[in-house]
Amino acid sequence: MVFRLWDNLAIYMPLLLMGALALGTYWLVRNTPMFSTPEAAREASHDVDYFMRKFTVKTFDEGGKLKSEIYGIEGRHFSDTDILEIDQARIRSINVEGHVTTATGNRAYVNGDGSEVQLTGNAVVVREAKVKADGKETPRMEFRGEFLHAFLNDERVKSHKPVVLIRGADQFTGDTFAYDNLDQVADLKGRVRALLMPSHASGAARPASTPRP
Repeated sequence: MVFRLWDNLAIYMPLLLMGALALGTYWLVRNTPMFSTPEAAREASHDVDYFMRKFTVKTFDEGGKLKSEIYGIEGRHFSDTDILEIDQARIRSINVEGHVTTATGNRAYVNGDGSEVQLTGNAVVVREAKVKADGKETPRMEFRGEFLHAFLNDERVKSHKPVVLIRGADQFTGDTFAYDNLDQVADLKGRVRALLMPSHASGAARPASTPRP
């Protein structure tokens, strides 16, 4: 009887061992800590891959003409976002017609191709006056605020914070704002006020305050 029991156990022993081995392997896989590959770790990290001090970066179009110029006291580039973070930034952008836009701020965040700039702290964007093909002059435009988001290729500026807009001698303020230079449309919302200066030769100033809910 004992030998028969042992023979039956011997028959099923390989199956029992395989089952135990499978359970042990499953437990080991479930409880082994997972380690990221070096490539995955690098992709997930938000680290500076290079920095610059007192630098100037210039970009040119296919014809060799200056397209943009970026200057800063210090710049830090983040590889995961391809963003260049600049202290005391000064940026000049020149469109295909040769019109110049400048942007300055305590800090700037520039995307990879330089088409977008976010300025924080004493942010100023200036669109210089220009003469159109019909001979009419477009007045100088200036935007001031603690935050400005400029789309240089599309010639747009927007902000979710209060902004001062200066157009020639006129001045406008608003809690939020968006401006499209191509369409010549400024959209100010919140507490909007305007100071309009007369264009007639008498030179008498007639300020106007126009609150908007």
